[in-house]
Amino acid sequence: MTSIIDAAVPYRSPEKAISSSSYPADSASGPVDAVIFAGISLVLGTACRQLFNGTRVPYTVVLLVIGIVLGSLEYGTNHNLGKMGHGIRIWNDINSDLLLAVFLPALLFESSFSMDVHQIKRCLGQMVLLAGPGVLISTFCIGSFLKLSFPYNWDWKTSLLLGGLLGATDPVAVVALLKELGASKKLTTIIDGESLMNDGVSVVVFQLFFRMVMGNNSDWGSIIKFLVQNSFGAYEFLLFPLLVTLCVSAFFSDYVVWFCFFSVGIGIAFGIASVLWLRFVFNDIVVQITVTLSVSYFAYYTAQEWAGVSGILTVMTLGMFFAAFARTAFKGDNHQSLHHFWEMVAYIANTLVFILSGVIIAEGVLSSQKYSYEGNSWGFLFLLYLYVQLSRCVVVGVLYPLLRRFGYGLNWKESIILTWSGLRGAVSLSLALSVKQSSGNSYLSSETGTRFLFFTGGIVFLTLVVNGSTTQLLLHLLHMDTLTATKKRILEHTKCEMMKTALNAFENLGDDEELGSADWQTVIRHISCLRDLEVNPRNGCEAGNLDPTNIMDIRIRFLNGVQAAYWELLDDGRITHSTSNVLMQSVDEALDLVYTESLCDWRGLKTCVRFPNYYYKFLKSRIIPRKLVTYLIVERLESACYISSAFLRAHRTARQQMHDFLGNSDIASTVINESEVEGEEAKQFLEDVRDSFPEVLSVLKTRQVTHYVLNHLNGYIKNLEKVGLLEGKEVSHLHDAVQSDLKKLLRNPPLLKLANVNDLIATNPLLRAL
Repeated sequence: MTSIIDAAVPYRSPEKAISSSSYPADSASGPVDAVIFAGISLVLGTACRQLFNGTRVPYTVVLLVIGIVLGSLEYGTNHNLGKMGHGIRIWNDINSDLLLAVFLPALLFESSFSMDVHQIKRCLGQMVLLAGPGVLISTFCIGSFLKLSFPYNWDWKTSLLLGGLLGATDPVAVVALLKELGASKKLTTIIDGESLMNDGVSVVVFQLFFRMVMGNNSDWGSIIKFLVQNSFGAYEFLLFPLLVTLCVSAFFSDYVVWFCFFSVGIGIAFGIASVLWLRFVFNDIVVQITVTLSVSYFAYYTAQEWAGVSGILTVMTLGMFFAAFARTAFKGDNHQSLHHFWEMVAYIANTLVFILSGVIIAEGVLSSQKYSYEGNSWGFLFLLYLYVQLSRCVVVGVLYPLLRRFGYGLNWKESIILTWSGLRGAVSLSLALSVKQSSGNSYLSSETGTRFLFFTGGIVFLTLVVNGSTTQLLLHLLHMDTLTATKKRILEHTKCEMMKTALNAFENLGDDEELGSADWQTVIRHISCLRDLEVNPRNGCEAGNLDPTNIMDIRIRFLNGVQAAYWELLDDGRITHSTSNVLMQSVDEALDLVYTESLCDWRGLKTCVRFPNYYYKFLKSRIIPRKLVTYLIVERLESACYISSAFLRAHRTARQQMHDFLGNSDIASTVINESEVEGEEAKQFLEDVRDSFPEVLSVLKTRQVTHYVLNHLNGYIKNLEKVGLLEGKEVSHLHDAVQSDLKKLLRNPPLLKLANVNDLIATNPLLRAL
């Protein structure tokens, strides 16, 4: 798909192109002033984030207001802001394609990389409905309202063009606000996924009506031809989660070939190449972060400029691929550092985008006072805002019966939040700017182009300010931010445990040889979170009285603990990357069933431990080389042992943590018993392996111990540096030696050798049971 602006703007005025690149006559001003605007914007963004932290007003809304104020001061006072104003004009005159190429890859990669692939799989149907039919319904509703009630004598094509501009939610705006306001994970996934997927459909709808307005043929044959030519450019946005789902399900071999000619294939190709590259990078977070950053921009450029397909979709697919297959490639602190880096990149990009959007709105209004300051125009802007909200209600209302049946379902409270979260943002502004730049001809008057920008900018502002700042209040009114009874009891129990921890810390530190004793009452006075618990710390805090009907909440916490234990096992080198992906996926699948079944995460691992009958017959075939059979058997045995041992260890860790936290309460005992039942089959499998192939367990344990010892040596070296016993050069020498051994272990681990494979396949019952 060609770029949004180039595809949408076949007419550009040479005079506008010249003026957009011209500088003021002030010789003291120059292109470097653009840095001033960026720096001040980041300072203002940081101040807003700090000042409005904890309030119901998202900082992105404040940034938009700041942008409008700065734009009004500059364009309303004729350069009275000096160098700052010149920087504003430089940024405002930057080519739209360049802005998209700078900001979109970072924003979309961060958003898609942070999304839960399992949640995307479950919510796919709902997102497709909202991003496909939902955009079309919204476009025709808004277009019809405009045609029937606005006094500008617009024909149907022009009315539907503005409807297409406002028919889709904007991924940049919605993603930023959702992270600030917070919502349930399911609802967040639906809104986030819809906003990421509907961009392609909205652009194609916009291009279709824009061509009609500009005098192109509008008969059914031309329309169908256009849609056929551009359908993959739009609906690949709807197909990318399906493709990623197929990849996650390990059935992508036939589908990648079919889609490789489109942007999804480019995104997956870059994903595969970068993941393979990362396998050769060992504990170097700088290189790992640089790979993710560079590949996101390179993939965008390759798709958008070289292949002529959707760079937006390519980056989203790349991010989803990383989320599905590369998440476990970053261990421990590296994993946190990667997410912190991308959060920082997204924060910087969002800050500049929203302030710049405010500047654009102000410039569009102030540069055309003749049309925008008319009382009627302002009145019709608020009427259009009501139409936009009404069209969103129609979309959710019409699709609600289907939204309830797909994925995790949707209740009436969630549908209200879904309706209210239909924000507009940077993409709508970009398309409106393209209309304004193309106006001033016999097909589209300058007055209409100005009104398009005025109405679009006003809707972006109103949806961000009104909807964005009140979404959290709406969540509160619908009681969607309240804690359940179980969570309240857990919270009270946690506070009691905090009191015990504080008392233990006071006993350890309250008296020493140098300073003597401390005053406990003064300590409590300075720790406000403990004041309410001081009188009777045990009152009402026993977790044994938890309502058994809320056992699913405890199961969720237990499975989260199991998943956290898997991460620790991966960091310690006890499991491989591929094994950890399988284990994580089994927990995700079990989390979906906690409301109807007991713990069942072993169910998803059975197929990875036991060989199906057809595979066993395949191994017995004389056609297959014996060396290949040996390799397959060894790989399968090792993987099955890794999975079983990690499953048992993670469950044992989670059981101990739950017992330590909740004690011998009935509900905790119920979940612990379910866990013990789940582990019986894994225990039996390891016993069978110990009887039939003891050398397998010995080799695996040798690998684990070697990796653990090397990690322990790394920690020992860091501790010596921390206490000042080693200096930089000495630490570097020792660290490199340990890292070299770790690389050798990962690339050339101790190998397992089996006896005669033919005899094993024919006589060993364990292989037949696998």
